[in-house]
Amino acid sequence: MQRLAGKVAIITGGGGGLGGATARRFVAEGAKVVVSDISLKRAQDVANDLGDAALALFLDAGDEKSIKAVVDEAASHFGRIDILHNNHAWLSDNMPDDLTVIDTPFETWDKTMAVNLRGYFAAAKYVVPHMIAAGSGSVINMSSDSGLRSDTAHISYGVSKAAINMLTYAMATQHGRQGVRTNSIAPGLIVTPYVREVAGELVDLVHRHTPSPELGDPTDIAALCVYLASDEARFINGQVISCDGGLLAHLPQTADHLDWMARQKK
Repeated sequence: MQRLAGKVAIITGGGGGLGGATARRFVAEGAKVVVSDISLKRAQDVANDLGDAALALFLDAGDEKSIKAVVDEAASHFGRIDILHNNHAWLSDNMPDDLTVIDTPFETWDKTMAVNLRGYFAAAKYVVPHMIAAGSGSVINMSSDSGLRSDTAHISYGVSKAAINMLTYAMATQHGRQGVRTNSIAPGLIVTPYVREVAGELVDLVHRHTPSPELGDPTDIAALCVYLASDEARFINGQVISCDGGLLAHLPQTADHLDWMARQKK
């Protein structure tokens, strides 16, 4: 299928596992993509596989001038911008001191908000006028289940993701009549080789609480991004869609209850 034929997308954090998978799927669906990342090498590795359909650019998501430069270059190179996938993040493994309100330093809080929230705001600020001028566009913000439920740590990360959801609601409300749709994707644990390496037993712990038989991988996020970016999703606006295999769909004791029921059958 060519559901994105003729469309141009900017993907921030496009050199990572999720961003790279989405870039590849977008191109397979007919789009041109700007793969932007703090690591230009990672962005180039993804773009090189996609040929003339992709452009790799350096992006420092904590610097609004860097963000504007990416948007300007994207519009100049491809002539239009139809899709913005805000996908970059300052992740918890980059900030081991993102803990509780007591333990988290102001510097960690400020860095997280600058990249995860202000970076999304800035990218939208510079992209949305292009979409309004064209009469249509799709903004896809990467949220997280951590923005919907609290965890034992990572207060800055979780709050930044919750704020992204409100940014999504506001943009959907304020620019929907101008043809610009804005939605968020809230992933659960998406398994990549890197996640397997650093998360260890946590992967199995989360899987125990996930009703789906398997945990997600980056292609699951890419598939949802394609749908939200396509004209098929023309009436989907202002939504925060969990892509987590049902992790947040049940009561906290469900996994223990299922184990108890299994023991009763023995």
